[in-house]
Amino acid sequence: MSNCSPFRAFGLFAATVAVGGLLAASGAGANPLTRLSWKLEWPKTDFSKTSIDLSEITSGGPPKDGIPSIDDPRTVPVSEVKNLADTEPVVGLIINGKARAYPLRILTWHEIVNDELGGVPVTVTYCPLCNSAIVFDRRLDGKVLDFGTTGKLRHSDMVMYDRQTESWWQQFLGQGIVGEMTGKRLKTIPARLESFANFKKRAPGGDVLVPNDPGMRNYGANPYAGYDTSATPFLFQGDLPKGINPMVRVIVVDGQAWSLPLLREKGRVTQGDLVLTWQAGQNSALDTRAISQGRDVGNVVVRRTQGGQGGGQGGGKAKDVVYDVTFAFVFNAFFPGREIHHN
Repeated sequence: MSNCSPFRAFGLFAATVAVGGLLAASGAGANPLTRLSWKLEWPKTDFSKTSIDLSEITSGGPPKDGIPSIDDPRTVPVSEVKNLADTEPVVGLIINGKARAYPLRILTWHEIVNDELGGVPVTVTYCPLCNSAIVFDRRLDGKVLDFGTTGKLRHSDMVMYDRQTESWWQQFLGQGIVGEMTGKRLKTIPARLESFANFKKRAPGGDVLVPNDPGMRNYGANPYAGYDTSATPFLFQGDLPKGINPMVRVIVVDGQAWSLPLLREKGRVTQGDLVLTWQAGQNSALDTRAISQGRDVGNVVVRRTQGGQGGGQGGGKAKDVVYDVTFAFVFNAFFPGREIHHN
């Protein structure tokens, strides 16, 4: 979703959408051209209902579904995977004893997978510009929702939409921000952003998402090469955090954040019954052109102990909790003014 995006806008219609996005970025959220282009593209969306300032939404370049979600996922057993390096990042998900890995080499090009695992309808999401990998339960208010990409961004984060009401959702928060579902929140499901080797170790009987059409995209390539070492984020209009590089990875848990360099240095951080750990062995998906050659950013696990203190020996049982490994500028945009623990 930038000049290094895997997708390009075509024709006058896409140009109109892009111009509308730029006008919105300049603060002209009520600009007639912006609103007209949105209504033409989204005739079923109720723009009178919103929880945000619409001027914060910009065009990322692609139109609606220009980055296609995966709605009929194909999987193979772990033992049959041949072209996925042990150090490549995957979103590892285990529900009701069923395990599945969603490689970032695929999610980078599709961003959303509508799936079902262990009897639970899920949406697995990844926003490359935020490095934000979050899994949601698709069930809400008696409906099972299916999600797609709007082609829009807010705070450089993907804006999704549900196909049932065509409401817009903020991926980072799992919150409806425009349309009928404004103010609603999706339930998040604990998952790990981990190396394929780590997933195989904890779920040897699991399976792995593979492309429906291996030739559809250049899977395994990173279209955002060098992004996570750039000086500033792409297509971001807000304030940057103070006292920390905006592109530093941070671990976000329940509105709190710790810098990845801090966790990497210590290996383990505890706060009350929350335990964060770091272990080497996972490529960055946003570094080199080939994801399998990205620098080692390591594996993060976040667990909460039950009946014990800090997860020490002899303590209670620990359970995975929802966390996100994103960038400092993202946390600051959605939680302005909150401290990032970094020393």
